[in-house]
Amino acid sequence: MMERRRMDVALLVLFLVQLTTALEVPLDLLEGLPQPPTITHQSPKDYIIDPRENIIIHCEAKGKPHPSFSWTRNGTHFDIDEDPNVTMKPHSGTMVVDISRAKAEHYESVYQCTSRNKHGTAVSNNIVVQQSRSPLWSKEKLKAMVVQEGVSMVLPCRPPAGLPPPIIFWMDNNFQKLPQSSRVSQSLNGDLYFSNVLREDSRNDYICYARFPYTQTIQQKQPISVKVLNMDAINDTMAAFYNETDLFSEEPADERKPTFLIPSGPSSSKMVLRGQVLEMECIAEGLPTPEVSWIKVSGDLPAKRTFFLHYQKTLRIVNVSESDAGDYRCTARNRLGSVHHTIKVNVKAAPYWISGAPRNLVLAPGESGVLTCRASGTPKPLVTWAMNGIPIENSPKDLSRKVEDDTIIFTDVQTGSSAVFQCNVSNDYGYLLSNAFVNVLSETPRVLTPSNKVYQVIKNHPALIDCASFGSPIPKITWFKDSRASTLDGDPYIVHDNGTLEIHVAQARNSGKYTCVARNTLGNYENHVYLEVKEPTRILKQPEYKVVQRGRSVVFECKVKHDPSLIPTMTWLKDDGELPDDERLIVDSDSLAISDVTENDAGVYTCIMNTTLDHDSASAELTVVERPDPPTDLELTDQKKRSVQLTWTPGDEHNSPIQKFLIQFEDSLHHRGHWHNLTEVPGSKTTAHLKLSPYMHYTFRVLALNAVNLSRPSFPSRMFKTEPAAPDENPTGVQGLGTEHDNLVISWKPLTGLQSNGPGLHYRVMWRQKLVDSDWTTVTVANNSKFVVSGTPTFVPYELRVQAVNEQGAAAEPQTAIGFSGEDLPVAAPENVQAMLLNSTLAKVHWEPVPARSIRGHLKGYRVYYWRDRSLHKHNPHHAEKQILTFSGNHTHGMLPGLHPFSLYSFNVRLYNGKGEGPPSPTQQFETPEGVPGPPTSLLVTNPNLDSLTLEWSPPHDRNGHITGYTLKYQPVNDSNELGPLEELALPANETSVTVFSLKYSTRYKFYLNAITVSGAGPAISQEAVTIMDEAVASRQVDIATQGWFIGLMCAIALLILILLIICFIQRNKGGKYPVKEKEDAHTDPEFQPMKDDDCTFGEYSDNEDHKPLKGSRTPSNGTVKRDDSDDSLVDYGDGGDGQFNEDGSFIGQYSGKSASRETAEGHESSEAPSPINAMNSLNSFV
Repeated sequence: MMERRRMDVALLVLFLVQLTTALEVPLDLLEGLPQPPTITHQSPKDYIIDPRENIIIHCEAKGKPHPSFSWTRNGTHFDIDEDPNVTMKPHSGTMVVDISRAKAEHYESVYQCTSRNKHGTAVSNNIVVQQSRSPLWSKEKLKAMVVQEGVSMVLPCRPPAGLPPPIIFWMDNNFQKLPQSSRVSQSLNGDLYFSNVLREDSRNDYICYARFPYTQTIQQKQPISVKVLNMDAINDTMAAFYNETDLFSEEPADERKPTFLIPSGPSSSKMVLRGQVLEMECIAEGLPTPEVSWIKVSGDLPAKRTFFLHYQKTLRIVNVSESDAGDYRCTARNRLGSVHHTIKVNVKAAPYWISGAPRNLVLAPGESGVLTCRASGTPKPLVTWAMNGIPIENSPKDLSRKVEDDTIIFTDVQTGSSAVFQCNVSNDYGYLLSNAFVNVLSETPRVLTPSNKVYQVIKNHPALIDCASFGSPIPKITWFKDSRASTLDGDPYIVHDNGTLEIHVAQARNSGKYTCVARNTLGNYENHVYLEVKEPTRILKQPEYKVVQRGRSVVFECKVKHDPSLIPTMTWLKDDGELPDDERLIVDSDSLAISDVTENDAGVYTCIMNTTLDHDSASAELTVVERPDPPTDLELTDQKKRSVQLTWTPGDEHNSPIQKFLIQFEDSLHHRGHWHNLTEVPGSKTTAHLKLSPYMHYTFRVLALNAVNLSRPSFPSRMFKTEPAAPDENPTGVQGLGTEHDNLVISWKPLTGLQSNGPGLHYRVMWRQKLVDSDWTTVTVANNSKFVVSGTPTFVPYELRVQAVNEQGAAAEPQTAIGFSGEDLPVAAPENVQAMLLNSTLAKVHWEPVPARSIRGHLKGYRVYYWRDRSLHKHNPHHAEKQILTFSGNHTHGMLPGLHPFSLYSFNVRLYNGKGEGPPSPTQQFETPEGVPGPPTSLLVTNPNLDSLTLEWSPPHDRNGHITGYTLKYQPVNDSNELGPLEELALPANETSVTVFSLKYSTRYKFYLNAITVSGAGPAISQEAVTIMDEAVASRQVDIATQGWFIGLMCAIALLILILLIICFIQRNKGGKYPVKEKEDAHTDPEFQPMKDDDCTFGEYSDNEDHKPLKGSRTPSNGTVKRDDSDDSLVDYGDGGDGQFNEDGSFIGQYSGKSASRETAEGHESSEAPSPINAMNSLNSFV
């Protein structure tokens, strides 16, 4: 039965909660409404005061009408008027105690404030007032502590009890904090623990200080003196008293495994309250110093709330919850062993709200509601209720009110039943006290949101439009937009319980006027607001990462797009801070420029575009680079005869990694002041093993290279001298050549100073004739790189050697080179020279090689000299220009290309060596066969007629044989340059002209003429011509033009144009322009060209129309009309009205339909208005 009753109550409470969900309205915004008191500010429950200042106990409340205040002290009424030292602030319950005439401890009590008006009574917490205390340290005489090295030690602090407890720290006489470590650390109670002591722990100023926060006073304990002795010192000290008998061994304290100083025993327990800070410590002694670690036996440590202090010796867990209860194990470990201690943690909880404190309840007469006081704690707290400060069981009975444990249920409330209810939740560890009023009102709806308020939101962001309302009963909110066609309910709109309208993703179409209507049974209220959806702010071009060399300039671009109705503000930051105040930094509307960049300018630059609604930002890093600083500290080590180790210290790389080091040397013995590259090493190395040459005075320097440039050279190293030695190598490039036919010049590349290896460098030159059993001839040469041997036979091979020698000895045996004595001109010509014709333009020449003894030098090749004597045709002149073809190497044949057909050629062959050419072979001749002829020299068209044309030509210049005839081909060409069928005529060789008949009148033809030999037809020459027009067709066109009606029409048009031109000139003289736009629109004839509005001239025609006569009225040049269906005439291709011909009647017009002269005339056409006469002439050109 009891369970069912509880279930019914729970369902009723759930139902009533649904009815009272809109009670978050701030009632203090409404004027004139009755309201029970509400405590707005009060002093803390545990109120510690400074005894040197007046005591102020706060108590503020609101209500309508404004409430009055009273106080209790230790549970009884406190009459403030009776105490001259106590006053209460006007319109407030705050109590002020003047301690200038009284002691603060006289007012240490428990106080409670009561605030009441006619609608109810509210009470404050119990405020326990205590004054802060900072008692003095008790006087004590501390003895010096003498300890053996290696043992553990504890220096006690034991500060006086204060309120609140003091903060403890250890310092020396100079107010410097004593160093702490895993060996020496301070415990939670303030004592100083030493896991083991060392000799350096000896001092006489270990001082414990206590700082009391309320009074801001610091007190110190008497200094503690500590002296740490080893065994020898203890024996020496005690020998005088004990007849020099050793009391202690000579060894210090033995190494030992850890043991705990605190806490003691294998386990302990600790209680902590929920929400507070849990601190546990384990301090161990041992030698070596133990390390401490922590685990939670029954689970994991809360990572985000766990902290390790005092070198892992203290475990701190903040904001403790019930889940933190359990066993925690600390372990101290060194190399000799370990020790454990388990701490059992129990978590208790003072009362705390589960779903918040009870909320004020506003009900209309006849409504129902609930007050809920839901809290938890460990142990479970007790809930009690009071009404207007009186226990509810002692309050007047009310049938509309029912108390169910932590809930009061109100049903069918009536006017006048307003009251303030107090909920008190308590257990052994504290209490919660909360006031909540029930206000019974009957009010029409009101909307608290200001009318005509404008909401601005960024596109694609949520939009929240408020409609804060108040009324009793609770009003229902309805939203409309613009025309109020329908209520706003459903996608994309969400109406929240508090009346707020939400648009989850606002778009431009959501902008407009919104109306919220608040209704209850007593009336309704409308409010209008506006929503503006703005375009988002976006950075279109973000600043980019920059790497800049010091001293140069850099520009960060930040181009932004934003809503034009919003005022933007561009801000630049450097490393999330303000830009430095430096004139080198120039901020523009969309960029940041930095000139003369320094290393201090490096960092992250952020551009932020802010508007009143949103912002966007982008960042980029600036890296300032510079060539590296030169290396320093050059040092030579591992010195040997021909090597040394060089080390150095790199300089600052200036944000650009060093890629390599370049090592240079100066030889002050041979090239003082000149530095040479020796070797390179990667940028990751700072040493180099240098191989050296003998007989040099080395000084080294190092340069660093990064992506910017080489550094300046380092300071030179000290000098390192190498001893002289015999040369390591002989000269290279040894060769023997003769400059004359009877000498041999031996030359070589001399050794450098680095290669000489010692003083007195000279060369031992040796030679002998090859293939002859002879001895070496040797000479010594100094300060030279060649030697001339005279009196040698012509072009004989020699074996050559050159050896380097200095004062220390000679180099190794040199290699043997082969050289030749001087050359002479060849003495023989090639024999059996023959020519073989391959075709009319190509011949092949053969010869036998010259014997080696006759060459007298290095064979370079053969040269063929050939020339054209004459053409075999009787009309061609003689030719004598020689041509030369060179065939390098030992060839026996060669090709002669590019010969002229039907010609006589002569040729001979010569050998050449390094000295020059030998005698020519006997000259021989050959004839080339006939080839195809060249094109005829000229082709002219004469005597054009209606159906025939005469062609005249000249024979080819290059006949290349006997002309056997000509071929003439021709075909018509129409207006679009398309070619018609091709006709062909064969002509005899003795003809130079021909008349072609059966052609069409007024037709263009293209002719092709080529010559023929026995080898075939040669290339053609082409020409074009036009037959003349038929006179009958031309006369018919004249007849049309001479008709009377046609002449009259032309005269009328001319008169009309004359009148228009006169009017135009009059308008122009007045400064105006003649409007002819209406006349342009009126004409529909596409071939009628209107006048221009601006200068009264006729408009230009297109390229295809402006120089052609009107259709149906073409007039030939001779005034005749031809009987044919073709509309083409010579006028279409010439420069003017007449076709132009050469003296022989050939046509010279172009086929493009547009001559150069006409283009020139059109390109310089005047824009001035023509005279009436010119206008008439222009008209005649159309007709």
